[in-house]
Amino acid sequence: MSRRTAPALLLILGLGSLASTGCTHLGPNIGFLAYPIPITTYQQKLKEDKFWNHERYERAPILGPVPSGEEIVALDPPSDDEVMRALEKAQPVQGGVPLLYERNRNNVRIVKEKIADYLDPPRQMPLVGPVQQHHCHYKCTIYYEDVRRVGWPVPHTLRDEDAREVIYIDHNHLHMVGNVDTGKGSPYGP
Repeated sequence: MSRRTAPALLLILGLGSLASTGCTHLGPNIGFLAYPIPITTYQQKLKEDKFWNHERYERAPILGPVPSGEEIVALDPPSDDEVMRALEKAQPVQGGVPLLYERNRNNVRIVKEKIADYLDPPRQMPLVGPVQQHHCHYKCTIYYEDVRRVGWPVPHTLRDEDAREVIYIDHNHLHMVGNVDTGKGSPYGP
């Protein structure tokens, strides 16, 4: 190799390796979106909780038609997780500042009572068709020990051993009405 080609070859190799690391913007420039933006753990938890609630509790399933002469029974009662999330939404406990102010719920006991279970008359809903809405209302009483620890100006702990809250949770879902063709056994498809 000659003395003139060696620096040129090193320059080409250096530019090639720099372009392949992703440290330069040789491609399209998308501005500040090219850099990661940090978020707090609080914001991340809010997004995760919102997705969890949407995935588990905010959807209304569409069930098959109700057989004639049969008693209608609602779906499962609310889970303990759903009750505690509803309570946390109504009266938040999460957060606080360690060693300054903290609040906990200890010895939690949940009592669920069905207070209503009824079926609406059939009606036509857009994008769904003829359906009946099934309503089920639950009264959930939460018994717990409320512990509040205050660290400033004078450290002390407040305990309410007989704390209770009442949360009402509605479970609604739809039942199809009439002769429903599910597509099985159709002459036009499998």
